[in-house]
Amino acid sequence: MASTAPILIVGAGPVGFVTALRLARNAIPVILIEREPQLQDDLRASSFHPPTLEMLDELRLTEGLLERGLQTRTWQVRLHETHEKAEFNLDAISRDTRYPFRLQVEQRELCALAAEQAAKEPLVDLRMGTELLRFEQDDNAVTAWVKTARGTEQEIVTPFMIAADGARSTVRAQLNISFEGLTYPETTILATTRFPFEDHLPGLSNVNYVWCNEGTFSLLRLPDVWRCSLYPDEGESDNEALDPASIERKLQRIVPREQVYAVQEIRAYRIHQRIVKDYRVGRILLAGDAAHLNSPSGGMGMNGGIHDAFNLTDKLPAVIKGESSLELLDLYSRQRRPTAERQILQQAHQNRTRMQQRDPEYRRAELARLQAIAADPVQSREYLLRSSMITGLREAARIS
Repeated sequence: MASTAPILIVGAGPVGFVTALRLARNAIPVILIEREPQLQDDLRASSFHPPTLEMLDELRLTEGLLERGLQTRTWQVRLHETHEKAEFNLDAISRDTRYPFRLQVEQRELCALAAEQAAKEPLVDLRMGTELLRFEQDDNAVTAWVKTARGTEQEIVTPFMIAADGARSTVRAQLNISFEGLTYPETTILATTRFPFEDHLPGLSNVNYVWCNEGTFSLLRLPDVWRCSLYPDEGESDNEALDPASIERKLQRIVPREQVYAVQEIRAYRIHQRIVKDYRVGRILLAGDAAHLNSPSGGMGMNGGIHDAFNLTDKLPAVIKGESSLELLDLYSRQRRPTAERQILQQAHQNRTRMQQRDPEYRRAELARLQAIAADPVQSREYLLRSSMITGLREAARIS
């Protein structure tokens, strides 16, 4: 039987907004709740891969992102002291996508654009400052209790609830389901600066993963700022690494200069590698970081969450409208979970492990291997199809 009650989506980040907009444009009403009173504005993801841009084009979001972002057709793995590099050019996949580049733009820009679209969409009821307190479900519905922005408790009965509430998902925690994996020992410290690294490091791309004598760092360029991913030195505590003097010392290693670096924003975060066993628990669906966490190396987390949202919203309308059984949603889990496990978590783990290696011989051999792949048209295309997340989407589509 078709249902007209709104679908409850928890979390107004990229995954929640994309899910809400796609359902609304399938004539399905949604309630999108967000615990915070304002849209997130801190440092989060900043790389959009080609297939993600194609998906967001359907929602009329890509044009705005292109206006705000920086297109980069190449990315590199570098040895800092010698400036040697393996450079991958996304022109190699130009016949596979309309957008053969990475778009460097802050995740918050996507949220702002999506919020503008949601405000024009009569079937999207966006409720900021609304916190999920608890929920229960039976064979027919999910009943959720939320704390509204006014501080009152409200009951919402919905045919389905979608957990898009991120790494610290309230839904996942209250479901008390296994979230298997690990937490890496290192803490990443993200610092932004307007210093023009491109004028001082020869042949620098807009996306660079760099080995140096002291360890590793990465440099990702956005239209008006560089994002520098730094790590505590050996024996340095997280608190010590967050000290401005420590951040300054690490930036001076990248490009020594007499002046002090002007740092705009700083954020520290731990890196996890975890995944739930099933993306569906009855009438509750999990997507994005609520379902899987991975190293940010390679920029796959946010993109993978958006891919979850599209896959789920390809199937959920048919179930809601009574055109298909509930079991169709198991296909969502069967397609997306292996993709996250093999194509997202595994690749991110490999990227992270590679950059954490300090053995000079390993670095030399790995750089030579990557240079050989980049120089070979066939290998380069296959490598970029994987790292750009196209291969994972194609493999998922073949799962029935």
